[in-house]
Amino acid sequence: MISLYTAATPNGWKASVTLEEMGMDYTVHALNLAKGEQKTADFLAINPNGRIPAIVDHDNDDFAVFESGAIMLYLAEKTGRLMPTDAKQRSQVIQWLMFQVGGVGPMLGQANVFYRYLPEKIPTAIDRYQNEGRRLFEVLDGHLADREYLVGDYSIADIANWCWVRTYKWSGVSVDGLEHLNRWRKSIEARPAARRGVEVPAPIDPEALLKGAAKVVTR
Repeated sequence: MISLYTAATPNGWKASVTLEEMGMDYTVHALNLAKGEQKTADFLAINPNGRIPAIVDHDNDDFAVFESGAIMLYLAEKTGRLMPTDAKQRSQVIQWLMFQVGGVGPMLGQANVFYRYLPEKIPTAIDRYQNEGRRLFEVLDGHLADREYLVGDYSIADIANWCWVRTYKWSGVSVDGLEHLNRWRKSIEARPAARRGVEVPAPIDPEALLKGAAKVVTR
């Protein structure tokens, strides 16, 4: 049994989609980030960085794992699923996982900060992160031009990147003209396990969020 500590964010979804795709038993502990529940002493004992997601594997001496990418790798190694056994393909999956961890996530995260959250709108910063987000989307689109998934069969690399790419409207990054990225994005969105995973810890209505945010997103 796995305990998952999470919230409704792309990084949180990376863990829950992975668990759903693997068909693993897990219990959800939803943390209210606005109330600072990720900074409590109990949670810091699991993740000293005070961020979600984190897991505790009760079948492995209550072993704790934090950082979303590390959680995905841990679960793939534990189950032997969503990760190729071929050494070269395994390396490629890890490369595309790191592409998300080091690129797509941070760039869209900063786009969110400057485009959505800061009361003062700074056009240079907004453009910088939205443009870089678009460039990374174009890298994915080009790579997907002659393949269904990022590396061979569906893997944790696809899950990691999809959980962020699917939020492109919130980040204000266009996916227009990215035929291969959009095909890939929609194919994963149609997977029942992926849909279940992005409803953890609770379903959210993206369109309602966008309508509510429209009043404050001005340039």
